[in-house]
Amino acid sequence: MAAELDAAAGALLSVWEAARERTTSRLSGAQLRAVMVVERHDGINLRRLATLLDMLLSSASRLCDRLVAAGMLEREPGRLDRREIALHLTPEARRLLTDLRRDRRRRLAEVLSGMSSEGREELLRGIREFDRVARQREGAAEPTAGRPVVARESLGGPPSVAHSAWAAPA
Repeated sequence: MAAELDAAAGALLSVWEAARERTTSRLSGAQLRAVMVVERHDGINLRRLATLLDMLLSSASRLCDRLVAAGMLEREPGRLDRREIALHLTPEARRLLTDLRRDRRRRLAEVLSGMSSEGREELLRGIREFDRVARQREGAAEPTAGRPVVARESLGGPPSVAHSAWAAPA
């Protein structure tokens, strides 16, 4: 079953990657994941970002330096500890994520329009269950941002938005 799912997921990941390449070609995969984590955790500090991205603190710091230089992130001194830095998205980063999701949903809708209503509902039900079980196994309230394995956001946003992405196209 795992091998069959791996093979079938290739098409879904191709749709994802095509949207990412078109929309965020100037950001690496790691940079995009960082932007998505900061979006989800506005004001996150560098240490927590490094933890969520599963990278060394020094690597996360360099990654943030590049994102600040690219106009994607802003740094702000922490409110409680001025030595701690809070990270926030810039309006440009928010526009980029909006464009990415719009393109991804459009591409998904094109594929989903060829599926039966029952097939779309079964797919959504299965992915939601996969998401729930994977989250339980990770022991986290949220999936790691940007990782296509279980991220609800990767399905197109919050559940209500994700559900509309699976509905028959207009």
